[in-house]
Formats: sequence, structure tokens, C-alpha cells
Amino acid sequence: MTQQPRQSLQRNIRMSVKNAVKISLKTFATVGLLTALLPVTTILAQSTDTASDTAVPSPYPPGMPMTMPMSPSTELMNEAATITQQFVGTLLPTLQLAMAAGGPLNAIEVCAVEAPAIAQKLSADTGWDVRRVSLKARNSSIATPDFWEIMALNLFDQRQRSGEQGANINIAEVVAGEFRYMQAQPTAELCLTCHGTDIAEDVRSALLRHYPNDLATGYSAGQIRGAISLRKAMP
Repeated sequence: MTQQPRQSLQRNIRMSVKNAVKISLKTFATVGLLTALLPVTTILAQSTDTASDTAVPSPYPPGMPMTMPMSPSTELMNEAATITQQFVGTLLPTLQLAMAAGGPLNAIEVCAVEAPAIAQKLSADTGWDVRRVSLKARNSSIATPDFWEIMALNLFDQRQRSGEQGANINIAEVVAGEFRYMQAQPTAELCLTCHGTDIAEDVRSALLRHYPNDLATGYSAGQIRGAISLRKAMP
């Protein structure tokens, strides 16, 4: 292939990719994260003219079947939403009572124990896997997101910066035989004592005792600091 046609092809490729990635946030939320990524991957895979140039990284993690994600049923979405409401409805009053009884140091002690316990109880009671995840995990042993959750959390950040309220931000889809659902957790005023930018020294010391690898600070009110993540194997 001559230099001029090759340059023309490359320009066309760049334009195709640019157009493909202009997918609205509403489209991501509607059709699913992996579904939305597939057209971009297809264009990239077909955009080169030599076999050695076609090794395009897959949007799927190793071992995930290359199948199109499916739209979840309304029934499953409602069930998942109810479970997330139960989680928040149990944890938030618990933290409020802990703050009122002994201030932020007491709240840290309570949260370290109660938040995982609430997730475990909901998992046992409902048959779903329930946990909290964050791009800046406080407890990395239980809150580190997987591939799909990372994509969702990044999307949540974009949606929040675009003006959506955190309480209204969620996503659901069926991927690799599992129903996946995430509800964003925005940073409330109550959270800033332990997750904000101006943390008292005694609070910071208590956080480090409980969470030596803590990353979950530096937030401002309204920012997405994580999500409640649910998953359930499809029958």
C-alpha cells in the first residue's frame, strides 16, 4: 500500500473510532457497559491492514466468555434496588447513632464491624452477593472492585460530574451468566468527617489503625465515593 492511501486509511480509522466512542452516558446506562464497548473494539479490530496490527485488547477480563451482555429483567432490578435500600437503611442510622453516642472515633469502630456484617447478613438472607466497592478502597481486602465494577464506578463519576444526583445513579446488566447491579454511594455531609479533605488528626490515626492501606479520603460532598454492588447467578 502506498504512503498516501495508507495515510487516508489511518485518517478514516481515527474518525471511525472517534465517532464510535461518542456514546452518551444514557446509552451506557441503558445498554450496559460491555455492550457499549463492543462496537469500539470491533472497529479497532477491523481498522488495520496487516495481520500483525489486529491484536486489540479485549474489554473482557481473562476467562470471561465473549458473549453479548443481556438486558436484565425489571423484577431483578427491583429486587436488587430493594436490597441496596435495605443496606443503606440499616447502615446509615447505625452510623448516626454511633456519631451521636461517641463522635467520629466511635463511628469508625462501629463502621469497621457493622458495615461488613450488614452486607454478610443481606447476602445470607437474600441469596445475593452483596458488598461495597470503591476506586479508592478503605478496606482493600473486601472493597476492591473487579473489572466490571471499575467500569461502572468510572461511569458513575462521569454521570455525577455531568449533573446527576448520586442517589439516582445505578446500572444493571447480565454478564457471563450473572445479574450485576450497582448503586452509587455519594459522599454525604456525615461522611466528610472520615472521608473528606480536612480530617482531624485523631480521626486520621484511628482510620490508620483500622485500615492501614486506606485510600478513601479527599472527597467533597456529592462526589461518588463508591457503590453497593450486587450479583446473582442466573438460573
